[in-house]
This record gives sequence, C-alpha cells and structure tokens, in this order.
Amino acid sequence: MEKRIFKIEGMTCAACSRAVERSVKKLDGVIKAEVNLASEKLNIEYEGDKVNVDKIIQVVEKVGYKAKEYKKLEEIKLPIEGMTCAACSRAVERALNKLEGVEEASVNLSTENAFIKYDSDKIRLADINKAIIKAGYTPLSPKIEGKISEDKNRKEKEIITMRNKLILSSVFSIPLLYIAMGHMLGAPLPSFLIGKGNELNFALIQLILTIPIIIAGYKFYTVGFKTLFKGSPNMDSLIALGTSAAIIYGLFAIYKIITGTYEEVLIYSKDLYFESAGVIITLILLGKYLETVAKGKTSEAIKKLMGLAPKKAIVIKDGKEIEVSIEEVEVGDIIVVKPGQKIPVDGEVVKGITAVDESMITGESIPVEKKEGDLVIGASINKTGSIQFKATKVGKDTVLAQIVKLVEEAQGSKAPIAKLADVISGYFVPVVLIIALLSGGIWYFTGHSITFSLTMLISVLVIACPCALGLATPTAIMVGTGKGAEYGVLIKSGTALETAHKVNTIVFDKTGTITKGIPVVTDIIPANGVDLNELLILAASAEKGSEHPLGEAIVKEAKNKGISLKEVEKFNAIPGKGIEVIIEGYSILLGNRKLMNEKKINIKELEETANKLAIEGKTPMYIARENDIIGIIAVADIVKENSAKAIKKLHDMGIEVVMITGDNKRTAEAIAKTVGIDRVFAEVLPKDKADEVKKLQKEGKTVAMVGDGINDSPALAQADIGIAIGSGTDVAIESADIVLMKNDILDVVTAVQLSKSTIRNIKQNLFWAFFYNSAGIPLAAGLFYALGGPKLNPMFAAAAMSFSSVSVLLNALRLRNFKPIK
Repeated sequence: MEKRIFKIEGMTCAACSRAVERSVKKLDGVIKAEVNLASEKLNIEYEGDKVNVDKIIQVVEKVGYKAKEYKKLEEIKLPIEGMTCAACSRAVERALNKLEGVEEASVNLSTENAFIKYDSDKIRLADINKAIIKAGYTPLSPKIEGKISEDKNRKEKEIITMRNKLILSSVFSIPLLYIAMGHMLGAPLPSFLIGKGNELNFALIQLILTIPIIIAGYKFYTVGFKTLFKGSPNMDSLIALGTSAAIIYGLFAIYKIITGTYEEVLIYSKDLYFESAGVIITLILLGKYLETVAKGKTSEAIKKLMGLAPKKAIVIKDGKEIEVSIEEVEVGDIIVVKPGQKIPVDGEVVKGITAVDESMITGESIPVEKKEGDLVIGASINKTGSIQFKATKVGKDTVLAQIVKLVEEAQGSKAPIAKLADVISGYFVPVVLIIALLSGGIWYFTGHSITFSLTMLISVLVIACPCALGLATPTAIMVGTGKGAEYGVLIKSGTALETAHKVNTIVFDKTGTITKGIPVVTDIIPANGVDLNELLILAASAEKGSEHPLGEAIVKEAKNKGISLKEVEKFNAIPGKGIEVIIEGYSILLGNRKLMNEKKINIKELEETANKLAIEGKTPMYIARENDIIGIIAVADIVKENSAKAIKKLHDMGIEVVMITGDNKRTAEAIAKTVGIDRVFAEVLPKDKADEVKKLQKEGKTVAMVGDGINDSPALAQADIGIAIGSGTDVAIESADIVLMKNDILDVVTAVQLSKSTIRNIKQNLFWAFFYNSAGIPLAAGLFYALGGPKLNPMFAAAAMSFSSVSVLLNALRLRNFKPIK
C-alpha cells in the first residue's frame, strides 16, 4: 500500500472537492481518498500494483481540475556575508530564483539572511551556495538549532571590526582634511608643506595619509568592482568608482607636479582630491558602523525569546534526579521543577500542584494553577509548589521554539511594499552610473575643466547610494514583528503585517472568541417557597451523572459554592429534552419547556421569566419536584471581560464588526447587543463560514476573520487576514496569518494598531530614502550650479548619503516605543 499527497488546483467549493474525491475513489486499487478544500490537497492510499500516480492525475484532470504530486519543500535560512545595500540583496535573490528546484527565495538585507524553499530532489544545498558565491557573496552555514549564539557572536565581531575600521580611517582622514583644506581657512601648516618648491611634499603627504583609509575601506573596492564586472552593480560599486576616480586623478596630478611646467604644478597642487576619497570612505564607514549597531538592535526580540529558555533540566532516571543539558531532554522524560525554577520544555504534569507564571509566553500576568493532567509550557516560571511533569515536546517542537521560528520568518519575509522598493533599487544603481557619466561628460564637453567634471561625476556616484532605500522596509518589519511578539501577537509574515492596516471589517466567531466558550450558571430562580441553595443542590445532584455541558455547568456551580450533593437513586436521560431522576424518594424533572409540557407540569408562573432569560441569550432549564414546578436555573456561555471594550475600540478606529455563529438567531443577537456588534450571521455551519466571509469580500471589504483556528480554518484561510485566538495551538499556527497567544480579543486591536504604526513608519522611511536620492542627484550633477546655485562637494555628498541611511534606521527603531492603546 502506498500513501501520497496531491495538490489540486481549480477547486472553488465543496462540490468541487466532492467531485474530485468521488472520481478518485472509483479507481480500482484506491483504498482511501480524502480531499481538503481549505488546503487544496488530496490524501490518498492505494495499491501500487493496480494504480499509479499518472492514472490518478489523469482522473482528476478528466473532471476538470489540475493535480500534481505534493512534495513538502525543504526550508532553509542561510546567512550571507558581504551584502551592503538593496542592490546586493536583489542580486542574490535574482541568482537564487533562477535555479531549477528553488520554489521561492527571499533575501533580507537587515538580517543578512536568505529564506529559501527548495525541492531537494532537484537541487542540493551545495548548488545554492555556488550560486551565491557566483553572485559575489559568501554563504555561511545554515542557521539551525544551537547556531543562534554563533550568529550573535558573528554580529558582535562585525560591530567590533566596523568600529576598528572607522577608528583607523578617522585617525588618518582628520589630518588629511586639515592639510588639504585647513590652509584655505587660514590654519597653520608645517613649513615643508607650504610655499614654492614644496608642492610635491604637499601632494605626497596627502597620498600617504589616504593609503591607510583605502585599506580600511578595501571591501568597498573588492565587492564593488566584482559586482560591477558581473553586471549587477551595487552601492559599493558607486563608492568604488567615485573614490577611485578621485585617487586616479590625484595620482595623475602628482605625475604632473613631478614632470609639468611651473604653471601646471600650481594648478594641479590645488586640486588633488585625495581628501575627498579619504573623507568619503570615513563617512560611509561611520554610516555602516551605525547601521551594523542598529541592525543588531532590531533582532533583540529574537535574542530575548531565546534567552527565556533554561539551559539545564533535572530529569528522573532510575529513581535518581540527574541534571542534564536542555538538548539531552527527550520526549517521555520525567522532569522535576522546584519553586522559582524555569520549566525547561513543554509537558504534562504527573505529580504535584503549583502556580505557573506564563506571562513571558502568553502575556497573562496572573499565575495559572497547575495540577495533575495540566499542560505546562517551556520557559514559564514555576512559582509555588514542586512538580514533576512528562516531556511532550522538546527542541524545535516546543511552543517557545515555534514562536521564535514564527518571529524569525516574519522578520525575514517581505511585504509587497518592500518588494516594490527592491525592484526600484535594482534598477537604480545602473541608472545612477549612467547619470554620473553623462553629467561628467556634459560638463567637460561644454568647456569646463576635467577637475570640475570629475567633481560632478564623483558627487553623483556618492550621494545616490541606495542603501537607505534597501533598509527602509525590512528594519521596520523586524522591529514591528518583534514588538508584536513582546505583546503576545505573533505576525507570521510581512504581507500579513501590511494587509492588517487595510482591514475595514472584522468577523468574530462567537463561541470561545467573544464568549468564554464554557457554559456557566447565570441565574438561579426558585419558586413555590423553595430555598435557592436547595434548588441548586437538587439540580446539581440530578446532573452529576450527566455529560451534557449545561449539566456540567450546574455541577461546577455547586462545587464552587462548596455544596454537598445528594445520592441519585435512578437516572434517565431524555434526549433533546432533559433528565428524570429520583433523589431521596422524590421524582425530579430538569429540562426544557418540551419536557415540562410532555409531563403536564404547570410552568405558567415562570414562563415570562424564562422568555426574558432566553431573549438575553441564556438557556433556561425548568426544575420540577413531584410534578410541581420549583424553579429555573439559567445557563449561558458568558461574554469575555474585554469583548465589549475591544469592539468599541475597533468601532473608534472605523472598523465594522461582524459576528458569525452556529448558535440560534435569538441568542446570537442577544450576545451581539451586549457587546455592541454591527452585524450578525447566525445558524451558520462551520463549513459555510468561509462563504459568509467571501460575501463580505464581494462587497469590496478587506476582511479579517478571528476564530480558534480549528473549526474556523476554511474561514481563516478565505479572509484577507486570518487571526487565531487562544493558546497558539499547532492548528491555529498553521491556519492563521496572525496568532494571539492570550485568550483576549483586545489583542486584535493591538495587531491592527501595530500594523498601522509599522506601515506609517515604512512610508516615512521610503519617503526620506527617495527624497534624499531624488533631491540629491540633480544637486550633485550640477543642475542648480548651471542655474546660478551651489555646487556639491563630494564630501558633503558622502555625509548626506550616510545620514540618509542612519535616519531611516533610527526612524524604524522608534517603533520599539510602540504601546497598544487599550
């Protein structure tokens, strides 16, 4: 027997999935065939000697759909060294996406990582590495479990290296600038550098001071010229060309000083341009250093999350407590956790009672009580008692590891707005090269000196570096998703983060989302002189043998009040109506109006009360003893504390709120009225929820669906944004775009507010990046000079370019101050 999964394209409704399922099941040799409409997958079991893959595909195509064998792609995060700007990341991305077998490749400049999905049957990791090297960059070992600290060390070393390079270049560029420009401002210079006959000394000392600066910035040349010759020039290419032109001109000037006439010596000793090259490199190294430090800060959310996990665990082996490293813990191990210690992995309590602080995972500030059978989450803190628990999830399967993975993937993903910036910056560098050559050429051929023309060319090359453009979006997404994780809002992608700000309609599932999802007793109304406690004792005693949720709510209410229950002599469940029992020789009936009418019990005096309770969305249950009505107990799934507050906040933001439920219309409308909801879709089956979302989308609305991620998965997938609320279960994480770790719908408000803040930040970043480049190029090319305005010195061009990158990064880091308005 063989098992396969096929991806089915073209299905739009349940009828489509049934047609595929039916046709496949008819094949001789097919044992089992199930089609999932939401995931568009066919799971099939068949006898390989009777039917094959080609036959299955033919049958599916015959009924009007496309089928291809589904293979789970390998996913890898590959750190890449040597990228300095958006053109670099674009070049790597282009090289990877050309490879056969690579389904998707996304390169993030801020994290310096490539996120690659590939078919391991078609391509090997070695081939991917070769493509990156061919593009001119260095792939590092994949970031897998245990490599986080290694990556952190690498980033710290990079910061130290950049700082040392900056110090070295600054030490030589300050005297270089003083010697080259100081005398113009009347600053004193040593006698051997000034006056007739010292022109060569003046030029050579500048060359000597420039050489160490060039060594400090050597990577601009090695990377810049390599990418230029490969046909994909980047920011480094602009810097390398601009400063090389200045240095070559300086060397030519020295040659003229040595061999030329006295008039030529005077001309060339005044226009050397070594200081332009040196100061440009120093200013750009300053910008790079600040960038490196800022990029380290953007990934603090990941570092904080990784730091939550304890490094050791106490495991019981052969009856002894042994301390082992967290990597050695296996599923099924019994682990001991004492008060004040962190819980090392996910598991189920087998012994002991305690309270656990889960705030670092769920954001819930109140410690949660844990007893035998309850689940505990790795990295949460055991507060009061000593417990033993059985490990159920370890390593990359724990809740914490899943959260880290989600945040990393979100930080590495690209929002559509980021892809636009990447495309623009990919074309930007070649266009700038052309503009620089044209501006230099036009000035030269219109009668200006080669020195003047070269100044214009260098200024254009330097000011136009598009690194600010490449950093504008990824840094904001990194900070935004990291901030969301701090508040228990896990945003799975840049696309989800961007789309959330456009949402104008939010659909909430009722049970477990707006309401608690657990029925509780809301009203106890005795009649005919019966005491309230007596009524509860009889009802709870009668229901203790029942498994009905409403009955369980009554029993729980009695336990909460510390009431002792009576023995039941006879129990009879009447489906759809209620129960009949005998307690202490008395016949007790508990159920709905149908049961009372069937048993001819007079309920007239409580009928109005029961109707009022029903209008409020509660379920009234009549109780009769020996054919006399003795009261009503009402049970309801009560509204969560923050539901009304969250819905008001969404209304204040101009968002329409819709509730969808399988419950009856009267109950649904009562709940909606309580919390202030606009529209209600009641009596909707789980499979039809997606259709209701589709109808709203046809009205031109951008829809977010909020549900528990299990029975709502088709609707979550259909919505523009799926938001799973609850404890972040595996199913919820798979089906939703955003996962709310706390069971609190106020976090829906947080998600929308965070999205709006992040997109606003990205737009500000893109504006400033485009503004600097767009405004700077005409100034650098001499357009304003031609109209009687100023000429831009290449050093000021370098300062402006560095400032543009740093300002964009600092603006993105402002998002770290985000606080939800609740």
